[in-house]
Amino acid sequence: MSTMTYGDISPRTAAFVVRDLLKRGMPWLILEKFGQAKPLPAKSTKTIQFRRYYLDSTWTSTFGSDFNPHEYFKGTNFNPANKMLTEGVTPDATALESSDYDATLVQYGDRVVISDVIMDTHEDPIMREAVDILGEQAAVLIEKTRYNVLKAGTNVFYSNADTSRAAVDVVFSLNDQRKVTRFLKRQLGKPITSAVKSTPAFGTESIAPSFICIVHPDLEPDLRAISSFVPAEKYGSMTPWDGEIGKIEDVRYLMSTIIEPFLGAGNSGGSNVLTTNSNADVYPMLYLARDAYGIVAFKGANALTPMVVNPKASDSDPLAQRGHVGWKGYSATIILNDFWMCRLEVAVSDLS
Repeated sequence: MSTMTYGDISPRTAAFVVRDLLKRGMPWLILEKFGQAKPLPAKSTKTIQFRRYYLDSTWTSTFGSDFNPHEYFKGTNFNPANKMLTEGVTPDATALESSDYDATLVQYGDRVVISDVIMDTHEDPIMREAVDILGEQAAVLIEKTRYNVLKAGTNVFYSNADTSRAAVDVVFSLNDQRKVTRFLKRQLGKPITSAVKSTPAFGTESIAPSFICIVHPDLEPDLRAISSFVPAEKYGSMTPWDGEIGKIEDVRYLMSTIIEPFLGAGNSGGSNVLTTNSNADVYPMLYLARDAYGIVAFKGANALTPMVVNPKASDSDPLAQRGHVGWKGYSATIILNDFWMCRLEVAVSDLS
């Protein structure tokens, strides 16, 4: 049985560092919570496969070649008139088919160099600080890779029934949300009922059924201005997540600065909205139903490897003047059903 090495720390100490890295970083991992999560198995390939089964693919879609649940269940295989049995006659078999969605693992990592002088004389616990800040870096980096995949989704709504990003100049309204949730429900998108735990351990926890929306913090005042907004502190028995500010009808809202605005991408005719070069800044709001996307979870035994190398003599460092603290880990994110997620793009109020 091979033993994984972690530089100059034992596997037991390495496990402690892993827990601390993940614990510090987890509050940033909002997108981590709501994907269909798979653990990274040891000694496996760099491709992870998600598979969908369905009856034969004679269904059609008005949205292109993507699997469309609404159109699928309207198809001939679900028409009672096509499935009536004749006495004594064996019906023709319907083909069972599948589609595979492959996500390729990408490895990320970084390191910092710490001199022996700093380790010997600095008043702060510099190794501890290096571990902490690298944990934050790992979490934010992985979160950004997830968002870069999800923001490419093709279903987009614009505030005030605008037809393009360039026309946006109106803030969020309840009617905007209802258009989005009606779309998700029409496509048979289900409310999210479980989330990846906010702990280093792999697993999920049950939650109250709801759609999820992730927004930039600049949107908070406009959300709170909606008359039916319920702040997270008034949930009662329901526990809010890190970054959650409240809910509106059947949508829970979480904040993350990862959801960056498109500065100056909107219309120039807006009133009392944030602008860049006189054009409205456009803020994406990412709405999610259950199983919209898949991830290799950033947790578990094989997700992250810490490295701590104390200064020691070598050919490249004969006086043992340099030590290293670093990490490396794998990540993968893939959209599984584009019809179960969408963006709403809006302007935000100028509070000045």
